[in-house]
This record gives sequence, C-alpha cells and structure tokens, in this order.
Amino acid sequence: MSEQRIVNLLSMAQRAGRVASGAFAVEEAVKKGKADFLMIAADAQQETKRKFEELANRYDVPVAHLLTRDALGACLGKEYRAVAALLDAGFAKRLQELLKEQG
Repeated sequence: MSEQRIVNLLSMAQRAGRVASGAFAVEEAVKKGKADFLMIAADAQQETKRKFEELANRYDVPVAHLLTRDALGACLGKEYRAVAALLDAGFAKRLQELLKEQG
C-alpha cells in the first residue's frame, strides 16, 4: 500500500515539475543545491549506487533506495530511471514520512 503512495507522490511531483531524473540532471541538481531528496532505484548498478550515495553525502542531501528502475521511471513518465531527485522541500518531507511509515 505505501509503495503505491510513494509512486503517487512521485507522479504528482513530476507533473508539478519538481523532479530531476537521470544521472546528469540529478548530479547537476545536487551540485547546484536544488535537490531536497535523492532517490536511487533498489536495482541500480552498484557503481551508480556508490557514486550517488557519495554525492548525496558530500552535499548533505537525504538519500533512499526505493522502487525498481522500471517503477521509478514509470511513475516519472520515463522508460526507466536509476536515479531521481525531488526539487521541492514539501515533496521531500512527505516522501520521508511515507518511508518512515513503511518501516
């Protein structure tokens, strides 16, 4: 149930234009201080996970592993995505609440 709520939240954020997706766009958003929350697909390659975890830590951006590349991409209207970033503090806060509820 809560995974569907996460998908719905990310879809809403995408429609509002508050998501950066794909490696280049996410890296730019994090480095420019625009990213409020970084999401890495649970099935992303280890190198991708390592790179974006280090980037998130360096720029003090919360990060979580969630969904699959296909599911993350689908809720953003893309084929698949290994990484995405929320560019809005409100959406980021709500996602963190949903992740806490999920356990």
